[in-house]
Amino acid sequence: MDIKERIEEIVEKIKKDPSLAKSFSSNPVKTIESILGVDLPDDMADGVVNTVKAKLAAGDVGGIADKFKKLF
Repeated sequence: MDIKERIEEIVEKIKKDPSLAKSFSSNPVKTIESILGVDLPDDMADGVVNTVKAKLAAGDVGGIADKFKKLF
């Protein structure tokens, strides 16, 4: 399984589990590490967290639209 597949797995688990989503919002690195079952190296952790956040935000089209409305 490659990193893209693992990130998709993480995103799906966070979307389906509200307690996991809450945990991710308060401590994203630890949450991802617990899902994967590994301790991510610091240089990799930020990239994975940012990618997961972006994918979660992309799935929340309504939330993004609301943010754009606030800009104008």
